[in-house]
Amino acid sequence: MATKYILAVDLGTSGAKVALVGVDGRVAAWESELVTLRVLPGGGAEQAPDDWWRALVAATRRLLARHAGPASEIAAVCCSTQGEGTVPVDREGRALMDCILWMDMRGAPCLRRQFGGLANMQGMSLPRIRRWIRLTGGMPSPTGKDPAAHMLLVRDAFPEVYERTYKFLNVLDYLNLRLTGRFVATFDSILTSWVTDNRDADDIRYDAGLVKDCGIDGDKLPEIVKCTEVLGPLTPRAAEVLGMAPGTQVVAGAIDNTAAAVGAGAVADYAAHLYVGTSSWVCAHVPFKRTDVFRSLASVPCAVPGRWLLTALQATAGGNLTFLRDNILYHEDELLAEAEQPDVFKVFDQMAARVPPGSNGVLYTPWIWGERAPVDDPALRAGLYNLSLEHTREDIVRAFLEGVALNTRWLMGPVQKFLRRPVETINLVGGGGSSAAWCQIFADVLGVELRQVKDPIQANARGAAWIAAAGLGEIALADVPELVEFEHVFAPQAVNHAVYDERYRTFLEIHKRMRPLFRRINKGAQ
Repeated sequence: MATKYILAVDLGTSGAKVALVGVDGRVAAWESELVTLRVLPGGGAEQAPDDWWRALVAATRRLLARHAGPASEIAAVCCSTQGEGTVPVDREGRALMDCILWMDMRGAPCLRRQFGGLANMQGMSLPRIRRWIRLTGGMPSPTGKDPAAHMLLVRDAFPEVYERTYKFLNVLDYLNLRLTGRFVATFDSILTSWVTDNRDADDIRYDAGLVKDCGIDGDKLPEIVKCTEVLGPLTPRAAEVLGMAPGTQVVAGAIDNTAAAVGAGAVADYAAHLYVGTSSWVCAHVPFKRTDVFRSLASVPCAVPGRWLLTALQATAGGNLTFLRDNILYHEDELLAEAEQPDVFKVFDQMAARVPPGSNGVLYTPWIWGERAPVDDPALRAGLYNLSLEHTREDIVRAFLEGVALNTRWLMGPVQKFLRRPVETINLVGGGGSSAAWCQIFADVLGVELRQVKDPIQANARGAAWIAAAGLGEIALADVPELVEFEHVFAPQAVNHAVYDERYRTFLEIHKRMRPLFRRINKGAQ
């Protein structure tokens, strides 16, 4: 019987990956294409939706040119994308401005104006917060980094765009529009507009009161569908430019943390996965809706029927290494002309493996773009501590890896309290999961068994493929743990864990002492 493939799309902040994935989860081939990120004054961050589509088309056509099988083998297209971006589109589906990304903080003042009150927390009224938490499970981030703030920013700062907007779409929703012509949002992509009643995991719907108070005209919000819903076939135009068979179905898909949870094989209740990419998160499916407002943790809508996904987001993880590569080691200046740039992340791995745990005393705090959880604080910033003349860049590289892991340990306490049970095993996915040195660091810092999922960088694509396969009736999502494969299992080493216990106490002390200084220095980010 011929293998059925899913064309799985993984659109992250750094670029688009497309993969041909069998319904069993095996990746037959993949291609990637970079996408430009624009960081703007005042906390802005944008990407051009046309660049996403260009990258998707270019990578898909290269992939299909290498794939010898007939187009009929591809049963569906399904996307996983970065979340919490906002694209206003007109009735013809044209983007009216660049996407306001998940990193963008310009809408924070708009939130305070829209939702303020005499009795408030972080500028938003307590009665509204109580209603958001009761119905949605969360609330708009005071940092302005989600669509609730983005849409208000468009309304207030770009009124001509707002007037022409037919629908506000998340990143996933925009790609689905380009593929099918349908204006829809999924259970998870609509979440951070904070206008839905999420108390029934299988029936996520708009709440009239939340929509009325959100400050956005309700008719500018899209229809909501399940992640596994078959949206219909590719449009003739999309099929033509992608080089795919007319009639190929499109399944709604999911944003990155939802897809990664499936792709990591962590779909059983309380099974945890750690994703390490540009940003980072710890997630676990749970049979209940709950919120820890003080630690910015919540269980939210997802792709698995009857379940919510505990989602604990951290602002930047691998993004710190990208910063080190692009802004320090290989910044475009005279020094760059003197050296060829290698596969720098593999070199980082080799360098870190030569340095003992604790980085010879160097400690790094990875808050390069503020933090989301376990503290929601946009004023925090990264820092290297305890540098001396005896240190080398090898120490700094390992300190970067350890700093991200220490930050994850900080998050794990609230996560385990939320789950009401210890986490003893974690499936690791994302680009960071390709680093054996980093995997061992995470295991040692966290003190848990860490299972490195095979081809961890493909987890989102694999998750999208399994979501599509479930939507097509080829598998049930409950089958996924039997399909996932592991490259290696890293056990924590007691002697290293003891070193990191001491480092962790220092890490927390640095946060305690530096937090008021960062708030004073970075007043505009609060």
